[in-house]
Amino acid sequence: MLNLLRKDFIALRSSLWTIGLYLVVFSLAFIPNIEMSMYFVGIYTAFGSVILATMIDIKNHNHNFLVTLPVSRKNIVQAKYVSAILYTLFGVLASFGIHWLVNLNFPELNKPSYTFMDIMVSIGMVMVLVSIYMPLFYALSKKGAGIINAIFMVALILLAQPFAVLMNTVSEKGVGGQVIAMISIGIIFIFGASYVLTTRLFTRKDL
Repeated sequence: MLNLLRKDFIALRSSLWTIGLYLVVFSLAFIPNIEMSMYFVGIYTAFGSVILATMIDIKNHNHNFLVTLPVSRKNIVQAKYVSAILYTLFGVLASFGIHWLVNLNFPELNKPSYTFMDIMVSIGMVMVLVSIYMPLFYALSKKGAGIINAIFMVALILLAQPFAVLMNTVSEKGVGGQVIAMISIGIIFIFGASYVLTTRLFTRKDL
């Protein structure tokens, strides 16, 4: 597992500047214009990093190579989901850090004081996106990866404003602890079910 994660990092190392670019571009695009910008910067950066990593796998034919090694396909999928979690944590926490600095240095922007719950909501949103994306990626692979990525990015752009309205409404009305717990359990279940489905799809795939 650790070596598979190292493989992902090594493969992505030459493209790390792209993730930094995501942070800069999304911050400039969302922070001055959207009140709940921390969500968008974190979610877009994290999910963009996941897409970047999968596209590098396709470009370098990594899966074709990995299946020839003494490692199970289940472990290959496990490593991809773990790396997705790491990208998620990086994107969301980096967004939180950027917004913390913005609040300190540019109070005139009147950004809200984001909390631990905002971090968890962002992480949950990315986990749902990954749960939908991974089975599609492993089912279609290089034949449909470009189309899948384009659809997801367009959907994220189109849903940005409605999501902002929804989060503002939820923030104003508040959410009970029981509802939060149920949503959290639901997200974990969806993520786990996605992993099982992706493993089965990849196990049956002819490479």
